[in-house]
Amino acid sequence: MVKTIRVSEEYHEWLSAHKNEGETMEETLRRMTRGPPPGDVAGLLTEAEARNAKEAAERFRNGDRDRLENAHDAFETNETGE
Repeated sequence: MVKTIRVSEEYHEWLSAHKNEGETMEETLRRMTRGPPPGDVAGLLTEAEARNAKEAAERFRNGDRDRLENAHDAFETNETGE
């Protein structure tokens, strides 16, 4: 089964710039994200373990987002002198 994903034009251009000759876009994405083939990881986690891992990744992602927003706010405050 083939799925289509949406990416911004900028990301597509970046990814295309990193695509090796003869490489499919999927192969480029796998190489760039270092993702294993799905068949290699299928069934390694129980549904509960997968859910816990997903929740942990989301908490981690949110922490990064919070740190980025704090840095942005500090920069803006410094620039405006507020």
